[in-house]
Amino acid sequence: MTIKDLILKAIDEGKASNVKETVVLLGAKFTEAEILEAVKGLEDKEKVELNHNIPAHYSFVQYLKSSDYNLWLYLIFLASLATSATIYLIPSIYPLVIARWVLGSLFILFLPGYTLIEALFPKRSDLDAIERLSLSIGLSLAITPLIGLLLNYTPWGIRLNPIIISLSLFTLTMSLLATHRKFTLGRNLQRRHT
Repeated sequence: MTIKDLILKAIDEGKASNVKETVVLLGAKFTEAEILEAVKGLEDKEKVELNHNIPAHYSFVQYLKSSDYNLWLYLIFLASLATSATIYLIPSIYPLVIARWVLGSLFILFLPGYTLIEALFPKRSDLDAIERLSLSIGLSLAITPLIGLLLNYTPWGIRLNPIIISLSLFTLTMSLLATHRKFTLGRNLQRRHT
């Protein structure tokens, strides 16, 4: 039986759910480098899937507080807050208004689609970076007018404050949904059923 077969058997039998357990289990027969190389080979052949390591005792609230896993979430919150701050606090004089243009463009043309893509495809292996970027921009161009259309039928209408509030709520809700999906992905090392 090869090292790769032993790794797959250990995963199937529930003896190893992460790389560390696999190294401990097979460490008597193989070196750590051989085991890591075999796991990487299995991942390349899409036989196993490696996810980020979330300690088993973590609750969702602890996971939210961890900047190791959620730096992107904090950056989304910061970008939304910075956009609101530039709109309401920075005067509309020429050199300062450029910050409003840049952050407003990011807020409207990227963030809504990006957070929706993160919620729909929480695993990094689902899409590569170029696909995430292009889908984020494309979906943002679809989501923003739809939110504007919905606002048109409310008493608030299409004005600055309702647009900022509704886009912020959509972006932050999708961010939290994506974070929850990433949290519930499960084990570090799991067998792919193809």
